[in-house]
Amino acid sequence: MRQEAIFGPVCALALWTLGVLFMTGFRRIGAGMAGRLPHGAFRLGESADVPDDVKIWNRNLINLLEVPLLFYVACLVFYVTRQVTAHVVTIAWIYVALRVAHSLIHLTFNRILPRLLIFAAGNVVLVWQWIHLARRLLF
Repeated sequence: MRQEAIFGPVCALALWTLGVLFMTGFRRIGAGMAGRLPHGAFRLGESADVPDDVKIWNRNLINLLEVPLLFYVACLVFYVTRQVTAHVVTIAWIYVALRVAHSLIHLTFNRILPRLLIFAAGNVVLVWQWIHLARRLLF
């Protein structure tokens, strides 16, 4: 297996995150142009006056920048230490699929239980990834 294969899921999640970043800005600008935002609504971050359909994109973007950081680091460590296997790449793709599914649930029908289950499954995969990495490097 080519070690660079780990960058397929890394690039996919980064591109998804950039897409959500673009849509966050698009939603903010659209709401501002429609007169749905008070002046200074984003001066100190996001105020309570920002409509929920605009806030949710920013919240999803924040989700994609928090815990997935550990995914990116693990993937880089797998690569640098030449520990990339087909199994490692498969798990990375599963993590990406779960993060995208979480975003889609969050940004569409936004039901708490399905969103929580997908989020938790992604975190379980991430924990497994780190345990697998630690075992390969330390034992």
